[in-house]
Amino acid sequence: MNVFDFALRMELDGKSYYEKLAAETAQIGLKNIFINLAADEQKHYETIEALRDNTAIKMVDSNVLENTKNMFLDLIKDKSIVDSMRKTLDAYLHARKIEADSIRLYEDMAKKESNAEIAQVLQRIANEEKKHFNIMDNLYDYTLAPQNYLAWAEFSNLKEF
Repeated sequence: MNVFDFALRMELDGKSYYEKLAAETAQIGLKNIFINLAADEQKHYETIEALRDNTAIKMVDSNVLENTKNMFLDLIKDKSIVDSMRKTLDAYLHARKIEADSIRLYEDMAKKESNAEIAQVLQRIANEEKKHFNIMDNLYDYTLAPQNYLAWAEFSNLKEF
Protein backbone atom coordinates (compact mmCIF):
# COMPACT_ATOMS: atom_id res chain seq x y z
CA MET A 1 0.00 0.00 0.00
CA ASN A 2 1.46 3.36 -0.97
CA VAL A 3 1.16 6.55 1.06
CA PHE A 4 -1.73 7.91 -1.02
CA ASP A 5 -3.76 4.74 -0.54
CA PHE A 6 -3.05 4.92 3.20
CA ALA A 7 -4.15 8.56 3.33
CA LEU A 8 -7.32 7.75 1.38
CA ARG A 9 -8.12 4.96 3.84
CA MET A 10 -7.56 7.33 6.78
CA GLU A 11 -9.90 9.91 5.29
CA LEU A 12 -12.65 7.35 4.70
CA ASP A 13 -12.22 6.01 8.24
CA GLY A 14 -12.43 9.54 9.64
CA LYS A 15 -15.51 10.30 7.59
CA SER A 16 -17.31 7.15 8.75
CA TYR A 17 -16.31 7.79 12.35
CA TYR A 18 -17.76 11.31 12.30
CA GLU A 19 -20.90 10.04 10.56
CA LYS A 20 -21.26 7.44 13.32
CA LEU A 21 -20.89 10.13 16.01
CA ALA A 22 -23.47 12.29 14.20
CA ALA A 23 -25.92 9.39 14.07
CA GLU A 24 -25.46 8.64 17.78
CA THR A 25 -26.11 12.16 19.07
CA ALA A 26 -29.54 13.69 19.46
CA GLN A 27 -28.22 17.20 20.08
CA ILE A 28 -28.52 19.14 16.84
CA GLY A 29 -25.44 21.34 17.41
CA LEU A 30 -23.17 18.36 17.99
CA LYS A 31 -24.74 16.51 15.10
CA ASN A 32 -23.94 19.46 12.81
CA ILE A 33 -20.33 19.59 14.04
CA PHE A 34 -19.84 15.91 13.23
CA ILE A 35 -21.60 16.21 9.86
CA ASN A 36 -19.32 19.14 8.92
CA LEU A 37 -16.24 17.20 10.00
CA ALA A 38 -17.35 14.21 7.90
CA ALA A 39 -17.84 16.50 4.90
CA ASP A 40 -14.31 17.86 5.36
CA GLU A 41 -12.91 14.33 5.46
CA GLN A 42 -14.71 13.60 2.16
CA LYS A 43 -13.20 16.75 0.68
CA HIS A 44 -9.75 15.64 1.83
CA TYR A 45 -10.37 12.21 0.28
CA GLU A 46 -11.20 13.80 -3.07
CA THR A 47 -8.12 16.04 -2.90
CA ILE A 48 -5.78 13.15 -2.08
CA GLU A 49 -7.39 11.10 -4.85
CA ALA A 50 -6.69 13.93 -7.32
CA LEU A 51 -3.08 14.13 -6.13
CA ARG A 52 -2.66 10.37 -6.55
CA ASP A 53 -4.20 10.38 -10.03
CA ASN A 54 -2.37 13.54 -11.16
CA THR A 55 -5.63 15.30 -12.00
CA ALA A 56 -6.71 18.86 -11.32
CA ILE A 57 -6.73 19.71 -7.63
CA LYS A 58 -9.85 21.53 -6.44
CA MET A 59 -9.47 22.06 -2.71
CA VAL A 60 -11.68 24.67 -1.10
CA ASP A 61 -10.72 25.96 2.33
CA SER A 62 -12.77 24.59 5.18
CA ASN A 63 -15.01 26.80 7.27
CA VAL A 64 -15.72 24.09 9.83
CA LEU A 65 -13.85 25.91 12.62
CA GLU A 66 -15.82 29.13 12.13
CA ASN A 67 -19.12 27.22 12.00
CA THR A 68 -18.18 25.22 15.07
CA LYS A 69 -17.50 28.37 17.09
CA ASN A 70 -21.13 29.37 16.59
CA MET A 71 -22.32 25.89 17.55
CA PHE A 72 -20.20 25.99 20.72
CA LEU A 73 -22.01 29.15 21.76
CA ASP A 74 -25.29 27.24 21.52
CA LEU A 75 -23.84 24.30 23.47
CA ILE A 76 -22.67 26.59 26.27
CA LYS A 77 -26.23 27.85 26.71
CA ASP A 78 -27.56 24.31 27.24
CA LYS A 79 -25.79 22.94 30.33
CA SER A 80 -27.87 19.73 30.30
CA ILE A 81 -26.08 18.61 27.16
CA VAL A 82 -22.88 17.86 29.11
CA ASP A 83 -24.38 14.71 30.66
CA SER A 84 -25.18 13.23 27.27
CA MET A 85 -21.74 14.25 25.96
CA ARG A 86 -20.00 12.30 28.74
CA LYS A 87 -21.18 9.09 27.09
CA THR A 88 -18.99 9.89 24.09
CA LEU A 89 -15.91 11.07 25.98
CA ASP A 90 -13.84 8.14 24.70
CA ALA A 91 -15.06 8.89 21.18
CA TYR A 92 -13.66 12.42 21.44
CA LEU A 93 -10.31 11.05 22.60
CA HIS A 94 -10.27 8.57 19.74
CA ALA A 95 -11.13 11.29 17.22
CA ARG A 96 -8.29 13.45 18.59
CA LYS A 97 -5.88 10.56 18.05
CA ILE A 98 -7.12 10.07 14.47
CA GLU A 99 -6.68 13.77 13.74
CA ALA A 100 -3.19 13.86 15.33
CA ASP A 101 -2.15 10.88 13.18
CA SER A 102 -3.51 12.63 10.10
CA ILE A 103 -1.61 15.82 10.90
CA ARG A 104 1.66 13.91 11.19
CA LEU A 105 1.01 11.98 7.98
CA TYR A 106 0.26 15.05 5.86
CA GLU A 107 3.09 17.12 7.32
CA ASP A 108 5.52 14.26 6.61
CA MET A 109 4.17 13.87 3.08
CA ALA A 110 4.50 17.63 2.49
CA LYS A 111 8.13 17.63 3.70
CA LYS A 112 9.04 14.75 1.40
CA GLU A 113 7.21 16.10 -1.66
CA SER A 114 9.44 17.69 -4.29
CA ASN A 115 6.58 19.39 -6.16
CA ALA A 116 5.92 22.69 -4.33
CA GLU A 117 2.26 22.87 -5.39
CA ILE A 118 1.51 19.38 -4.10
CA ALA A 119 3.45 20.07 -0.89
CA GLN A 120 1.35 23.19 -0.35
CA VAL A 121 -1.90 21.23 -0.79
CA LEU A 122 -0.71 18.56 1.66
CA GLN A 123 0.16 21.26 4.18
CA ARG A 124 -3.29 22.82 3.75
CA ILE A 125 -4.85 19.44 4.53
CA ALA A 126 -2.60 19.13 7.61
CA ASN A 127 -3.75 22.58 8.73
CA GLU A 128 -7.40 21.59 8.35
CA GLU A 129 -6.73 18.42 10.34
CA LYS A 130 -5.30 20.68 13.06
CA LYS A 131 -8.60 22.54 13.11
CA HIS A 132 -10.43 19.22 13.46
CA PHE A 133 -8.11 18.27 16.33
CA ASN A 134 -8.87 21.59 18.06
CA ILE A 135 -12.60 21.04 17.70
CA MET A 136 -12.40 17.56 19.25
CA ASP A 137 -10.06 18.87 21.95
CA ASN A 138 -12.55 21.62 22.81
CA LEU A 139 -15.44 19.16 22.92
CA TYR A 140 -13.42 16.96 25.28
CA ASP A 141 -12.48 19.90 27.51
CA TYR A 142 -16.04 21.25 27.53
CA THR A 143 -17.36 17.87 28.57
CA LEU A 144 -14.90 17.63 31.46
CA ALA A 145 -15.20 21.27 32.57
CA PRO A 146 -17.80 20.59 35.31
CA GLN A 147 -15.35 18.16 36.95
CA ASN A 148 -12.48 20.63 36.91
CA TYR A 149 -12.76 23.26 39.56
CA LEU A 150 -10.47 25.01 41.99
CA ALA A 151 -10.92 24.47 45.68
CA TRP A 152 -8.79 27.49 46.56
CA ALA A 153 -8.93 30.95 45.08
CA GLU A 154 -5.16 31.46 45.19
CA PHE A 155 -4.53 30.13 41.69
CA SER A 156 -3.77 32.55 38.89
CA ASN A 157 -5.89 30.87 36.22
CA LEU A 158 -9.31 31.36 37.79
CA LYS A 159 -10.74 32.97 34.64
CA GLU A 160 -10.41 29.66 32.79
CA PHE A 161 -13.00 28.15 35.11
